[in-house]
Amino acid sequence: MNSAELSAWSPWTPLGVPLNPHVLAETLDGGQAFRWRVDPNGTWTGQWADQVAQLRLESDGTLVGRVPSGSTAGLEALRAYLRLDTDFAALADQLPWRTDAHLAACLAAFPGLRLPRQPFGETLLCFLCSATKQIVQIKQMVALLAEKYGAPLPHADTGRHQLPTWAELAQIPEAALRGCLLGFRARYIKGTAAYLAARPGWLEETEHLPYPAAKARLMDLPGVGEKVADCVLLFGAGQLEAFPVDTWILKALARRYGLNGWTPAQVAQFGRAHFGNLAGLAQQYLFAWERDQPREFNR
Repeated sequence: MNSAELSAWSPWTPLGVPLNPHVLAETLDGGQAFRWRVDPNGTWTGQWADQVAQLRLESDGTLVGRVPSGSTAGLEALRAYLRLDTDFAALADQLPWRTDAHLAACLAAFPGLRLPRQPFGETLLCFLCSATKQIVQIKQMVALLAEKYGAPLPHADTGRHQLPTWAELAQIPEAALRGCLLGFRARYIKGTAAYLAARPGWLEETEHLPYPAAKARLMDLPGVGEKVADCVLLFGAGQLEAFPVDTWILKALARRYGLNGWTPAQVAQFGRAHFGNLAGLAQQYLFAWERDQPREFNR
């Protein structure tokens, strides 16, 4: 980043959240969000909706942030995105770690892990891109969608684009979407865009429904199964009782809780029963811990 770009940012502002680099990386780049990048100096740059921000850790572990100098509501948007009004340490303390030694180890390994609140429709789009793909590939698809079809950000920070809205996606041919490396996922995104275009306000209504009703509605969308629906509700609607089950969670609960041979639906039911109404927060600790193990241990 050159000095001209640096001058376009607001001053660094303390955000009042102590973290370590490992936990910050897991929060921003561990599969919850797909629009953050880190530079060699440890500065993270991320986007959501029409916002862009930067984060970094000071030497004492304090998280600081800044936004483009022309962004009037940028810092408040960043605070809302990071859910700084939510005490995640207090929530984690409510999990059953006192009687669950493995969960206690997971919490100790990632102190202060947070779950950002991402735009609901954007979260749906990102997780429709996620089927059978790794994080780096999902990030590539999302970046291409923004570059080719998203509106420029309304700040002095030029060259950055929002993700296309669902209304905009409805106007894009499926073949063109495939040009963003989407493969078969283009069919699901095109089908979902058409579904939403025919139902104005459907996404907004779904976001604010109770968890069971919201999940059932999301699963009416093309390409949305239980895992994607739970991811969208956990990361896009703040529904902490959602318990997404992917291969990492299947592996974790088979190895650590003896649930060998259980189906994803059975594992999800166990997760919600064992971890309670904060099951989604527990899931992120389990997920982060499992991915952090040596590769040979995870084969």
